[in-house]
Amino acid sequence: MKIQQIAELLDAKILCGADRLDGIVKSACGCDMMSDVLAFVKDQAVLLTGLCNPQVVRTAEMMDMKCIVFVRGKMPPESVVALADDSGIVVMATDERMYVACGKLYANGLAGGGTES
Repeated sequence: MKIQQIAELLDAKILCGADRLDGIVKSACGCDMMSDVLAFVKDQAVLLTGLCNPQVVRTAEMMDMKCIVFVRGKMPPESVVALADDSGIVVMATDERMYVACGKLYANGLAGGGTES
Protein backbone atom coordinates (compact mmCIF):
# COMPACT_ATOMS: atom_id res chain seq x y z
CA MET A 1 0.00 0.00 0.00
CA LYS A 2 1.27 3.47 -0.81
CA ILE A 3 1.90 5.78 2.13
CA GLN A 4 -0.38 8.34 0.44
CA GLN A 5 -3.26 5.88 0.69
CA ILE A 6 -2.59 5.40 4.42
CA ALA A 7 -2.78 9.17 4.93
CA GLU A 8 -6.08 9.31 3.05
CA LEU A 9 -7.66 6.34 4.83
CA LEU A 10 -6.76 7.76 8.25
CA ASP A 11 -7.44 11.40 7.38
CA ALA A 12 -3.94 12.02 8.71
CA LYS A 13 -1.90 15.20 8.80
CA ILE A 14 1.55 14.82 7.22
CA LEU A 15 4.19 16.11 9.65
CA CYS A 16 7.24 15.30 7.53
CA GLY A 17 8.15 13.35 4.42
CA ALA A 18 5.50 14.72 2.07
CA ASP A 19 7.94 14.05 -0.76
CA ARG A 20 7.99 10.33 0.11
CA LEU A 21 4.26 9.56 0.02
CA ASP A 22 4.69 7.32 -3.02
CA GLY A 23 6.65 4.86 -0.86
CA ILE A 24 5.22 1.37 -0.43
CA VAL A 25 4.66 -0.45 2.86
CA LYS A 26 3.83 -4.14 3.03
CA SER A 27 2.53 -4.48 6.58
CA ALA A 28 1.43 -2.54 9.65
CA CYS A 29 2.04 -2.74 13.37
CA GLY A 30 0.00 -0.99 16.06
CA CYS A 31 2.00 -0.89 19.27
CA ASP A 32 3.17 1.34 22.12
CA MET A 33 5.81 -1.11 23.36
CA MET A 34 8.93 -0.71 21.26
CA SER A 35 10.33 -4.02 22.53
CA ASP A 36 7.38 -5.76 20.84
CA VAL A 37 8.03 -3.86 17.64
CA LEU A 38 11.65 -5.05 17.69
CA ALA A 39 10.53 -8.62 18.28
CA PHE A 40 7.75 -8.93 15.73
CA VAL A 41 7.93 -6.36 12.94
CA LYS A 42 9.30 -6.98 9.48
CA ASP A 43 10.81 -4.30 7.28
CA GLN A 44 8.88 -1.98 4.98
CA ALA A 45 6.12 -1.52 7.52
CA VAL A 46 4.14 1.34 9.00
CA LEU A 47 4.11 1.79 12.78
CA LEU A 48 0.97 3.11 14.47
CA THR A 49 1.61 4.31 18.00
CA GLY A 50 0.58 6.77 20.68
CA LEU A 51 4.09 6.95 22.10
CA CYS A 52 5.71 10.29 21.24
CA ASN A 53 9.40 10.04 22.02
CA PRO A 54 12.68 9.59 20.09
CA GLN A 55 12.76 5.85 20.82
CA VAL A 56 9.85 5.41 18.40
CA VAL A 57 11.92 6.86 15.58
CA ARG A 58 15.05 4.92 16.57
CA THR A 59 13.05 1.69 16.63
CA ALA A 60 11.43 2.41 13.27
CA GLU A 61 14.84 3.23 11.82
CA MET A 62 16.36 -0.05 13.08
CA MET A 63 13.45 -2.02 11.61
CA ASP A 64 13.65 -0.26 8.22
CA MET A 65 10.12 1.09 8.64
CA LYS A 66 8.97 3.69 6.13
CA CYS A 67 6.26 5.49 8.09
CA ILE A 68 5.10 6.30 11.61
CA VAL A 69 1.50 7.25 12.35
CA PHE A 70 0.78 8.85 15.72
CA VAL A 71 -2.78 7.96 16.77
CA ARG A 72 -5.35 9.40 19.19
CA GLY A 73 -4.53 12.97 18.19
CA LYS A 74 -1.03 12.70 19.66
CA MET A 75 1.44 15.22 18.27
CA PRO A 76 5.14 14.40 18.68
CA PRO A 77 7.61 17.13 19.63
CA GLU A 78 9.34 18.88 16.74
CA SER A 79 12.62 17.18 17.73
CA VAL A 80 11.03 13.76 17.12
CA VAL A 81 9.65 14.87 13.75
CA ALA A 82 13.06 16.26 12.75
CA LEU A 83 14.79 13.02 13.76
CA ALA A 84 12.36 11.02 11.61
CA ASP A 85 12.79 13.39 8.68
CA ASP A 86 16.58 13.04 8.92
CA SER A 87 16.10 9.26 8.85
CA GLY A 88 13.86 9.36 5.77
CA ILE A 89 10.75 8.25 7.67
CA VAL A 90 7.35 9.74 6.85
CA VAL A 91 5.51 10.94 9.96
CA MET A 92 1.80 11.63 10.20
CA ALA A 93 -0.81 12.10 12.89
CA THR A 94 -4.44 11.04 13.02
CA ASP A 95 -7.27 11.53 15.48
CA GLU A 96 -8.28 7.88 15.04
CA ARG A 97 -7.79 5.49 17.93
CA MET A 98 -5.22 2.78 17.31
CA TYR A 99 -7.77 -0.03 17.03
CA VAL A 100 -9.83 1.83 14.43
CA ALA A 101 -6.77 3.00 12.47
CA CYS A 102 -5.34 -0.51 12.30
CA GLY A 103 -8.75 -1.88 11.32
CA LYS A 104 -9.11 0.59 8.46
CA LEU A 105 -5.69 -0.32 7.08
CA TYR A 106 -6.35 -4.05 7.44
CA ALA A 107 -9.79 -3.78 5.82
CA ASN A 108 -8.16 -2.05 2.87
CA GLY A 109 -5.62 -4.80 2.28
CA LEU A 110 -2.59 -3.97 4.43
CA ALA A 111 -1.33 -7.13 6.12
CA GLY A 112 -0.52 -7.39 9.80
CA GLY A 113 2.92 -8.86 9.19
CA GLY A 114 2.14 -12.29 10.66
CA THR A 115 1.15 -15.40 8.76
CA GLU A 116 -1.15 -13.42 6.45
CA SER A 117 1.78 -11.52 4.86
